[in-house]
This record gives sequence, structure tokens and C-alpha cells, in this order.
Amino acid sequence: MVTPGSNASITFVVDEASTAIALGSGDVPVLGTPRVVALCEEASVVAIDGLLDPEQTTVGTNISVDHTAPSAVGSTVVATATVVSADDRSIEFSVAVAEAGQTVAEGTHRRAIINRARFLNRLAGRGL
Repeated sequence: MVTPGSNASITFVVDEASTAIALGSGDVPVLGTPRVVALCEEASVVAIDGLLDPEQTTVGTNISVDHTAPSAVGSTVVATATVVSADDRSIEFSVAVAEAGQTVAEGTHRRAIINRARFLNRLAGRGL
């Protein structure tokens, strides 16, 4: 069961492939916002690992992140996600990314709880 307060953090070293230049989201060699968003989603998934029924999984449905400070290639960032609320349909998270204890991004993220097999069957039925 997913309960408020469940959390997880992941550590990531900024590499060239994660820069705004490489991701097409800007023209400076710093951690790109698309990678920040992915880190927040990854931390959210880890925060609820093992807490759902085996036939369930989650999919991201909304994310709002303010990316307020740059992180250079080679720097280490830590993304943290904390469950704020959960019901039988969705989970809300508070998310943040920090470098050396200083916040570089923060926001919210929502994931829908779905039945994995039903979801994949719908995709197969659409020829995807």
C-alpha cells in the first residue's frame, strides 16, 4: 500500500548526453530540463517500488518542475520524490533535485495506477 511519506532518492552524475545541448532544450552545456524531469520520474518510481499489487504499475500523467539553477557536466545531483497523497487511482509526489545540498529544481508529479496487462492489451489492439 502506498502511503504519504514514502520516498526515495537517486544520485546522478551529469554527463554530456544529459546537457541541454544534447537534449535539444538549449544551447549551454548544463543539465537539461528534460533530464531533470526524467530524474524526478525515476525517483518517484523508486519511491513506490514494491508497494503496489503485482499486476499494477504506474504511468506519469502530470509533472510541474521549476528548474532554477544550472548543474555543470561532472556535478552530482540527487533527485528525491516523496508521496504526498495516494488513492486507488493515482499518487501525488513532491519532487526535488539538489546539488551539494542546494535545490536546483522542485515541483510536483502525479502518476496513475494502472493494470499492466490491460494497458498493454489496449496498445496491442491499436497496433502499437
